[in-house]
Amino acid sequence: MKRTFEDVLNTWKKLNLNKPLMIIGARQIGKTYLIEEFCRNNFEHYLYFNLEKDAEIASVFEATLKPEEIIRQIEIRLEQSIDVSSTVFFFDEVQVSEKFITSLKYFCESNLPYKIICAGSLLGVKLNRFNSSFPVGKIILEYMHPMSFQEFLMAIGQNMLIDEITYHYQSMTSMPKDLHEKALLLYKHYLIIGGMPEAINNYINCDGDIVKFNRNITKTIVDMYISDMNKYTLNKSESIKIEKVYLSVPKELAKENRKFQYKLIDETASKRKFETALDWLNSSGIVLSCYYTEKVEIPLKVYLNKDIFKVYYSDVGILNSICDVRINDIINDTNFMFKGAIAENYVAEEFNTLGIPLIYWKSKGDAEVDFLLTTNEGIIPVEVKASDRIQSKSLNVYMNKYHPKYGIRLSMKNFGFENNIKSVPLYATFCLSSLRE
Repeated sequence: MKRTFEDVLNTWKKLNLNKPLMIIGARQIGKTYLIEEFCRNNFEHYLYFNLEKDAEIASVFEATLKPEEIIRQIEIRLEQSIDVSSTVFFFDEVQVSEKFITSLKYFCESNLPYKIICAGSLLGVKLNRFNSSFPVGKIILEYMHPMSFQEFLMAIGQNMLIDEITYHYQSMTSMPKDLHEKALLLYKHYLIIGGMPEAINNYINCDGDIVKFNRNITKTIVDMYISDMNKYTLNKSESIKIEKVYLSVPKELAKENRKFQYKLIDETASKRKFETALDWLNSSGIVLSCYYTEKVEIPLKVYLNKDIFKVYYSDVGILNSICDVRINDIINDTNFMFKGAIAENYVAEEFNTLGIPLIYWKSKGDAEVDFLLTTNEGIIPVEVKASDRIQSKSLNVYMNKYHPKYGIRLSMKNFGFENNIKSVPLYATFCLSSLRE
């Protein structure tokens, strides 16, 4: 399946630098498959090592940090010589070895043309707790995410529909009714499936019949995440806290005010007790935090209140799986309260994939705008509506207070521009990438 992250890999290859490429991302998002395909198709020779499974190779980095000696030791274990000028090395699950990560500094500084890619399902957690000398400035660090809605459309052969959506976004003219309804249906399918490649492959193998889609795939991935919480934590107490926070997210999103409240985790919960667990989840890439600002000034990041935030899952399919949301309720657009949380989580996931910081605004009263985007046209407010009912009291409050060039409403409605608000269908959220600075 075509992934937009391929552009990152191709750029790294074109730069022809000695800097190793380090890829951070949650488990099951397709890192290993994509990197392996890239290595096979772009280099004369390719070597793959999983440091979690290849104990012998992992032990090499414990003995030495010198690149030439490391390669010699690998050659001995493989019983073959390695031409580093024509070989790309892919080291996977590198979160198990701090010494490997430290060695990247020396590979970068070597006069030999080493080409190294490394990745790990919990590499973000490892880096957040790194105890050794981190190779600052000696690596290229990139983040990979679940498949976006645009990538989902690419995977099911809807490239012409992507072009049509993009055209109508740019011209801000309505999509033809049949194409609008087709795109909305596929958007609803995506809400159920999510962005995990295995889940999307299953959907493709079911010929796009959402009723035949195997929802157990997503449930298994959730089980893997919870297993990791037990495997890659400091102790059992920490893993229990992390799991509790993770499974509390739907309760947080079910509130009308979706501000994260520690007290919903359990009756004894507090920030002091559970903040580290939430940090672990953010670092792992399986939850996303959206921070609050009351002051709307550039740069927004300076005015964030890190004590007030909302938390989403990094994959909307996982949200619907954990909550056992019924397929028919999504497809038939049933009017249920949690529908708004699902749409908001979807947009947060899309923005995260696009590299857009997750920031929201709330007035001293009740008005709240779901997301703020910093663009070349100033700070643009974005409100998310789960249906085509688009009453926008909060957005109007924001518009009257800050007078942005325009506002954006993401909803089930077709494209349009009225009262200085751009109506953008939820399926076209990926088009907002054009607004990034």
